Amino acid sequence: MSTIKKVGRDHTGALWPLYDERVEALASLGAILNRVVEDLPHEAVAPSCDAATVRAAIAAFDFDAPDGLLSGAGRVIELLKGGMVHPMHPGYFGLFNPTAAFPGIVADVVTAHLNPQLAVWSHAPVPIEIERRVIAEFVALFGWPVAQAGGHFTSGGAEANHTALLMALTRAAPGFAELGSRAFYGAPRLYTSAESHLAWLKIAHAVGIGRNALQLIGTDGQGRLSLPLLRAAINSDLATGHCPVFIAATAGTTNAGMIDPISDCVEIARERAMWLHVDAAWGGAVAVLPEGRAVLAGIAGADSITVDAHKWLSSPMGAGMLLCRHQECFGDTFRVAASYMPPGLDSIDPYTHSMQWSRRFIGLKLFLTLVCIGWDGYRKLIRRALLTGADLRNRLEAAGWRVVNNSPLAVLCFVDSNEVLDLADIAARVVADGRAWISTARFEERTVLRACITSHLTGAEQLDRLVAALTDARSAAAP
Repeated sequence: MSTIKKVGRDHTGALWPLYDERVEALASLGAILNRVVEDLPHEAVAPSCDAATVRAAIAAFDFDAPDGLLSGAGRVIELLKGGMVHPMHPGYFGLFNPTAAFPGIVADVVTAHLNPQLAVWSHAPVPIEIERRVIAEFVALFGWPVAQAGGHFTSGGAEANHTALLMALTRAAPGFAELGSRAFYGAPRLYTSAESHLAWLKIAHAVGIGRNALQLIGTDGQGRLSLPLLRAAINSDLATGHCPVFIAATAGTTNAGMIDPISDCVEIARERAMWLHVDAAWGGAVAVLPEGRAVLAGIAGADSITVDAHKWLSSPMGAGMLLCRHQECFGDTFRVAASYMPPGLDSIDPYTHSMQWSRRFIGLKLFLTLVCIGWDGYRKLIRRALLTGADLRNRLEAAGWRVVNNSPLAVLCFVDSNEVLDLADIAARVVADGRAWISTARFEERTVLRACITSHLTGAEQLDRLVAALTDARSAAAP
């Protein structure tokens, strides 16, 4: 093994301190950060702060009087401790932001140090092949032939869904790349549940077909896309000269964790020669369980799938994946030639097969976690979350709350059994109490309280605290 030597520095030495200084700084920062995370369970999940105080604290950093690295970083960490909702807290029952797995955190440190650029294979063969290995594992997990399917990492689910729609439009009308929506005989239309993630509105805008191209389909009374309403919308659009292109089923709705009828959506898409996408950004993780694949029945018939590793797979933000059953669609949609790009492998170079050009080594977070805990570790993580969710359901019902969603995943929507309380007030009281973080949501035209198991550290103690905070809030708010 080669010996790392100290290297001298000039007046810009703060950009790259000496070897010993770097090692000492990383060790010190690691100790500080891990102490912060270790102490989180005893702190408020969402510390109280106001905009004026936050802005004044940030304004106090003087860019004309530079600070030392440890001093400056320590000040920033102290601000962050009291100035953000903490997804790393085991009492966070919020959106799909996880307690990050430590191997993923280490992977981010490795990536930041070596700073690979994943535009072309020739510049980053090992990083690119690492990501290809992970993608191939997930392709197989969802039942596709690895030789025919493919995918890549994205910044998150929105980019993955955006990519899927671009590929669908390009496949439906080969002239779309040059002509845009003029390549279609009528205005392109896409369809998704009214309970889906509404990034679809931004995506329709971004691809140039307009937000009005999105048809939000009503649900079946249980939070899932209504098949009769979907068929009616497609038939109506065909009758008025529009061009149905894309159906997006959701596997794990944000509000209530519901699974759209994927198999039926596949059948409708095949009948109409449409593209079927499954946004499984959160719920797709259940596929690691043999019994979980039944929850996603029919997903192998999809044309593309979104999965976010930075949700239930516990990778640090951000780490999305877009998988596609038709590997050639990536090149058909994104291939481009530029004289300044170094020669690579045209069938693999990420810049010719994805929306991004320069790109971070995103996939290492998931790869290193798989190296360290394996698929069995992920199976234990998902099963634990499901069992914890079932435990929370029992505790809520015993305490006089009524769960109103029937999700196979680890998210609960619930109301007061007497249905007389202001649930937004209850959620605000729980958050202000500090023991737990929950939110309100809308489920089937009603306001509900929402609690999701997002942390692999959440256990009986945190469930007790949440139920106690809810009980206290209900007592304080009672008329």
